[in-house]
Amino acid sequence: MAVDPHEAVLQELGAQDPGEPFVMLNLLRFAPDGRASYEEYSRRAAVFLRRYGGELLYAGDGDTPLVAEQGQAWDAVLLVRYPSREAFLRMVTDPGYQEITRLRSRALTEAVLQPTTPWTRRAT
Repeated sequence: MAVDPHEAVLQELGAQDPGEPFVMLNLLRFAPDGRASYEEYSRRAAVFLRRYGGELLYAGDGDTPLVAEQGQAWDAVLLVRYPSREAFLRMVTDPGYQEITRLRSRALTEAVLQPTTPWTRRAT
């Protein structure tokens, strides 16, 4: 299962950049004993998150899903706000950040990173 984004997907993300803030949904499934590695990654990644204007909005453990197919439960959920897709891409390509991604990769067996955009208000 995938845990890291591929270069082509990152390029597509950058090409779709409206220059506005967005929230990244992170769904994480830990490897056995992976939580400690992910926590170390998180501590180190916080420096880069601040540097590029990101903000952790929420981090929590997954609980029993109410609506899901077998195997769709997640160990953890994070919501991270970035000022733009360009800022996110600068962060993930920063050489210092690249050095710590091995901690994240080792910690996870599966992940979903889903960029989200806010719904706009509809006129009534």
